[in-house]
Amino acid sequence: MKFSRKDNEAVLHVKHRRLVFILFILFVFIHFSCSKPAEQKTETTSLNVKYAKGFSIQREGKNTLVTVNYPYQGATSGYQCLLIPRGSKAPEHNAGVQVIEVPVESIVCTSTTHIPHLDYLGVTDKLVGFPSTDYISSETARKRIDAGFVKDLGIDKGMNLELLYTLKPSLVMAYSMTGDLGQLKKVQEMGTPVVLNGEYLERDPLGRAEWIKFTSLFFGKEKVADSVFAMVEKEYNSTRDLLRNIQQKPSVLCGTVYGDAWFMPGGRNYASKLLQDAGSNYLWASDTTNGWLAISFESVYSRAKDADLWIVGAFDRFEELKAADQRYSLFKPFETKQVYNYNARKGAKGGNDFLELGYMRPDIILKDLVKIGHPELLPDHQLYFHARLR
Repeated sequence: MKFSRKDNEAVLHVKHRRLVFILFILFVFIHFSCSKPAEQKTETTSLNVKYAKGFSIQREGKNTLVTVNYPYQGATSGYQCLLIPRGSKAPEHNAGVQVIEVPVESIVCTSTTHIPHLDYLGVTDKLVGFPSTDYISSETARKRIDAGFVKDLGIDKGMNLELLYTLKPSLVMAYSMTGDLGQLKKVQEMGTPVVLNGEYLERDPLGRAEWIKFTSLFFGKEKVADSVFAMVEKEYNSTRDLLRNIQQKPSVLCGTVYGDAWFMPGGRNYASKLLQDAGSNYLWASDTTNGWLAISFESVYSRAKDADLWIVGAFDRFEELKAADQRYSLFKPFETKQVYNYNARKGAKGGNDFLELGYMRPDIILKDLVKIGHPELLPDHQLYFHARLR
């Protein structure tokens, strides 16, 4: 049988269409095979920590990795904890990482400086235990203590672990000055997560205040913490800016004698930074010590006998100060009545609010110090934590 030219062209046309169709199917197959979504990797983002050097935060999907760089004085390494949504499964993680379900449902704190975090975050109702509750000044926390909702766990290093165990807290937030973690390790062995809060090691006043962001992670209150800290930061910086063009700076002496030595903040200490930001000439500002200095009385007198101001701790009256050591009356600020304490606010059981709220509100401390050294710059501010000896 013979095919005409048209027949041949028709056959070729059909073959061409089939080839086009086959190539189209092949293209679709290859395209969708190659463009099939790969398994999504969890995005990791670092959350903002501006001043604090002691901790960092990384968000990994719905989980949060918290790194504490130096949990106590002299620590050579830190620790990490992985915060996961309550009831979820923990992802793969390093063996040394502590997994904690959040938000926590109850907490035991061991430092009064942790209490303002709970107050400002609105989670004071989660506090169930504290060592030596009389030290707490917060009115909100004291109501819970008086109602029996917060158990006194005894002296810090000798906490009643049996009572703590019966409370079954979701978390213990602790601190350590020396790295002696004996009691805290026992708590962990009981199955209760423990985190060390190293806020006291921060040199920058705003760095200490920023640890509210650390606490907020365990309660899902990050936005609240950001808002609170932004307010503190703004107040602190605006007050410090008032001193920008100050020429005359009052000279300041700190501390008193304990035992055989005069104890005062080192030049790189948190207290020294506050005094300098307040436009004062702290007489040991050139020192490079982060902690506290122990100096002979004679050395202190030689340098500071003519100081303009003197910040002491526990004394309320000039008579008390002189009775403690007659030599104190030889200093110029004793004669001019320019000696101030930080005992103005005390809790119902005698706790010192400066030692509780002060870390969280360095802006108020700064305003007090400016009011003391440069009263004309803050005419309407009333001393909050500080008071002049009577």
